[in-house]
Amino acid sequence: MKKNLKERKDVDQSLTWDLSAIYQKEEHYKSAIQEAQRLTEEIEKSFKGKLNTAAAINECLNKMKNVIQVINLTATYAHLAVTVDQTNTESQARNMQLSNILSNLESRLSFVKSEIIEADEKVVEQAIKESQENSSYLKEIKRVKAHSLHPEVERALSALSGTLSSPYMIYNRAKLADMNFGTFQVDGTEYPLSFVLFENEWEFENDIRIRRTAFEAFSAKLKEYQHTVAATYQTQVQKEKILATLKGFDSVIDSLLFPQKVDRDLYNRQIDIIMEKLAPHMRKYAKLLQRIHKIDKMTFADLKIAVDPIYEPNITVEESKKYINEALSVFGQDYLSMIKRSYEERWIDFVQNKGKSTGAFCSSPYGSHPFILISWTERMREVFVLAHELGHAGHFYLCHQHQNIFDTRPSLYFIEAPSTMNEMLMANYLMKTKEDARFKRWVLSSMISRTYYHNFVTHLLEAAYQREVYKIIDAGGSVQASKLNEIKKGVLEKFWGDAVVINEGAELTWMRQPHYYMGLYPYTYSAGLTVATEVSKRIINEGQPAIDDWRTVLKSGGTKTPVELAKMAGVDITTEKPLLDTIEHIGNIIDEIIELTEELERTAL
Repeated sequence: MKKNLKERKDVDQSLTWDLSAIYQKEEHYKSAIQEAQRLTEEIEKSFKGKLNTAAAINECLNKMKNVIQVINLTATYAHLAVTVDQTNTESQARNMQLSNILSNLESRLSFVKSEIIEADEKVVEQAIKESQENSSYLKEIKRVKAHSLHPEVERALSALSGTLSSPYMIYNRAKLADMNFGTFQVDGTEYPLSFVLFENEWEFENDIRIRRTAFEAFSAKLKEYQHTVAATYQTQVQKEKILATLKGFDSVIDSLLFPQKVDRDLYNRQIDIIMEKLAPHMRKYAKLLQRIHKIDKMTFADLKIAVDPIYEPNITVEESKKYINEALSVFGQDYLSMIKRSYEERWIDFVQNKGKSTGAFCSSPYGSHPFILISWTERMREVFVLAHELGHAGHFYLCHQHQNIFDTRPSLYFIEAPSTMNEMLMANYLMKTKEDARFKRWVLSSMISRTYYHNFVTHLLEAAYQREVYKIIDAGGSVQASKLNEIKKGVLEKFWGDAVVINEGAELTWMRQPHYYMGLYPYTYSAGLTVATEVSKRIINEGQPAIDDWRTVLKSGGTKTPVELAKMAGVDITTEKPLLDTIEHIGNIIDEIIELTEELERTAL
C-alpha cells in the first residue's frame, strides 16, 4: 500500500537539493537583492537618456549582464524553495516579496531596450560591430522593434510583470495547496490520494479496480475546482490576447511563436501530422495493452499501464548512477563529471513530500549549477525521467561555459531536444545490456509509454487542445469550464478513435498541466523529440562525428535559430521528413513490442 506523503520537514535531507550552492545564508540572499538594486540605480544614473552612441550602448549592456545574473539567481533561489513545498507560507511570502522587488527593477531597467529601439539604426549597427558578446542581444532588439510599444507602456508592463504572471501562481496554489484529495477505498481498504501520488503511482497501478477508482476520486476533486481553474486560465489567455493586439499581432498564436523564431508552418505541421499519422500506431498500442491485461473496454484511465507491470525493476537513487553514467558516457568525461557532481553536491531533489510540485523539471541559473526536481518512486522508469532532466542540465552546463548570459537560452522550440536525446541514449544503452526478450520488450515499451507517449501524445494533445482555445480567443470569444471540457474531450476522441473509451473525468485533463501558462510550450516536446530521434539514429550509425556535432549544438545556446541548430545536428526541420521518419520509428517500435509479446506467449505455452 502506498504511504501517505511526509511533510517537507520530515524527509531525508540527503535526498533533497542544496540551495546553499546559490546562497549559503539568508543574509547572502538579502545582500544579493541589495546588490541588484544598487546596480540598477547605477545603470539608471549612468545611461538613462544617454544611449545614443555605440560605446554607451555596449558599456550599458556589459553592466546589464551583471544585474541580470543577480536577478536570475535571486529569483531562482526564492522560486525553488516554493516548488518543493507549496504549503510553506514563509517561502511563498519571500517569493512574492522578491517578485514585487524584481518587477520594480525590471521596470526601471526597461529604458535600456526602449532607448536602443529608438536609437539611430546606424548607431545600433556600429554597436553590433564593436561587441561580439552583445551582438545577438542587439540583433534581437532590432527584430522585435516592429512589435515594441511606447517606452512608458513597456515600463508599465515591466512593473506589472509579477501581477501579469499571477494566473500561473494561482493555478499552482489551487492544485498543490488547496486541493485535498484525501483517500479512496477499494474493497474496504483505504488508499491515500494526492496529485503526486496519482500521477506517479495510481495512474500506473496494475490492479484495474484500484486504478480506475483512483481516477474517479482524482477526477471528482478536480471537478470541484474546474470553474476556478477555468477562470484563471481565461485570465491567462485573455492577457496574452491583449498583449498580442497591443504589439501589432493579428493572432495570439503568432505573438507566442515570434520569440520562438519559428513560423506557423512548423507549429501546425507538428500538430496536424501527429494527430493524423501517429494516431493509428498508438491505437494499435492501446489494443495491445487491452489484450495483455484482458480489459473488456480500454478507457482513458488505463492508458498509462505497463506492457509488463510485474517485470519493471525497482531501483534506488544510488543504483541509478550506474545506468545514467554508462548510457550518457558517449558525451565525454566533462559531461560525466557534471553528472557525478549532480549526485554528490545535491543538485537533485529526489524525495516525495506534501506540497511538492508534480512532474519534473530542471532550473539552470547562470552563475550557478543546474537544479533538478523529481519525485523518485523506486521504479526503473524514473531513470528515463532523470536522464531527461540531466539532458537539460548538461545542455545549459555546457552552454553557460561557452556563452554569455544574453546568449544562453535557445528557442523554446528546441529546448526539449537535448532532454529527449538523453532518453533515446538511455534506451539504446539498455537494449545492449541484455538479449533477454522480456527485458528488450520492457525497454521498448518504456520508450513508448514514457518517452514517446509523454512527448508525442500527452503534450501533443495538450497542443491540439491549446490551439483550439486560442482560435476562440482570437475570434473574440472566451472559455469557461464547460467549453474547455468539450474541447479536451473532442481532441482525445479524435486521436484515440474507437480504440479507447474517453470516460468521465478524462475531459478534465486540461486542469492537470501547468504548460498552458507558459505560452506555446506543449507542442515543442514533440518538436524536440523529433530532432532527438533523428540525431540519435545518426549517433548509432556514425558514432563520434554525430556526437561532436551534437555537443557543438549544445554549446551554441541561443546564438542560432531552431532551424539552424537542427541543421548543425544534421536534421532539416523545414520539411516534414524528420517528423514522418520519427512517426515511422515509433510504429516500428510498437510492431517490435507486439512481435516480442507473441514470442514470449509462444515460449510460455
